Amino acid sequence: MLSSTLLLQAVVGLAGLGVAAPYYHMQPRVVVPQTYYEVINARVSSVIDKTAVTDVKCIDSKANIVFHDMNAAILSICGGIAGDITHCRGRPEETTGKVGSALFKLKAENPGAKINISKGHWEQCQRAARDACPTGSMSGTCVGGATSGNVAFTLTNP
Repeated sequence: MLSSTLLLQAVVGLAGLGVAAPYYHMQPRVVVPQTYYEVINARVSSVIDKTAVTDVKCIDSKANIVFHDMNAAILSICGGIAGDITHCRGRPEETTGKVGSALFKLKAENPGAKINISKGHWEQCQRAARDACPTGSMSGTCVGGATSGNVAFTLTNP
């Protein structure tokens, strides 16, 4: 009799463990790419001035533009504005910045105007544009940044 009681207790005990198992173990795992965390971290740590950009249009939200490539391309406009360079050099009417999967094209909107955007203003414009279009390709207009008027830009995957 003792053995059947122990057997019954063992069966009930094991069945109870199965019922008490947490439900989350039955849910499928969702894998999030590392770039998701990079973008979230960068967006949380930066101040966004939404007045720095206008007319933002999300062209293709599924276009694969690597976050690091975009940041490097931001600094490659006007022949490069990285390091201690503070403004677009050469005052071109148009310029590009291309690194890997990111291609920026910039153009002064007013005829005859030259691009003289500062690095800080250009970066602020891009943070505000990315706030409106978190992924993919986009276009917009940076307020100011030219000898007269604004600077239009597009970001695509070449």
